[in-house]
Parts: sequence; structure tokens; C-alpha cells
Amino acid sequence: MTEVTNNKLGWMLDDALRMPDTRYAILLSADGLLIAHSDGISRDDAERQAAGMSGLQSLARSTAEFCGNPETVWHQTITEFEDGYVFLVAAGANAYLAMSASPQVDMEDVSYRLQEVVQRLGKELMSPVRQATDASP
Repeated sequence: MTEVTNNKLGWMLDDALRMPDTRYAILLSADGLLIAHSDGISRDDAERQAAGMSGLQSLARSTAEFCGNPETVWHQTITEFEDGYVFLVAAGANAYLAMSASPQVDMEDVSYRLQEVVQRLGKELMSPVRQATDASP
């Protein structure tokens, strides 16, 4: 999966943030490269957060055995801070979606909305790149 330099999927992340008390959203690859970001976060900050989120999901996945089965599949991580939450969810093969929110956010609504976005992103991430065709015989 390659980095998207023109942020062509950013509009989906902005759409995901159209709920009360959400702040920022980023889409990242498993190796921590930024794929897309919402308008409210700078590219530099989004890249820094993408690297951190990659590490966070890796740590979460490494604790699967704590759930009783080392082969269990990781789905999401929610981290609570004094000033809000960070939601991190699987968004397809080797991709993750992260969203930050205030302490007042409805956590259930955010989790549901993230799954909706993941479904939409899946179609975009799996679409083959269109190649220009030569019309000459």
C-alpha cells in the first residue's frame, strides 16, 4: 500500500467527523505511512500520528494471548485520555483508521460510524488503479 500524496480519501474522513465531539481522523498503512487525513489536522501532525498509531495497533495485537487465545484477531483499540479518546480500528488489509474525540463523545456512535467508514474505504482501497489505454491501432 502506498502513501496517497494528494489525500484523495480525505473527504471520507471529513465525512466521518460530521458527528458531535469528534476532532481528527487519519488513515494509515500497517507500517505507519499516512494514506489520508481529515482537513482539521496538518499533514505533518497526521504523519506523526500515523507512525504512533501503527505502533499502538502492533502493541494491541501482541497482547491477544491475554484474551485467552494468541491467535485471536485484533479489531479495535480505544484509548482514554483526560481530554478525550482515540479510536483505532482495522480498515482492511494492512490499513487502519484512527479518530480522536472529546470526552463527551458518544463512544458507541463513534464505533458504529467508524465501521461504516471502513466499509466505504474498503471499496476505495480495493479498487484497481485505472491505466491509461492507447487508442491507436
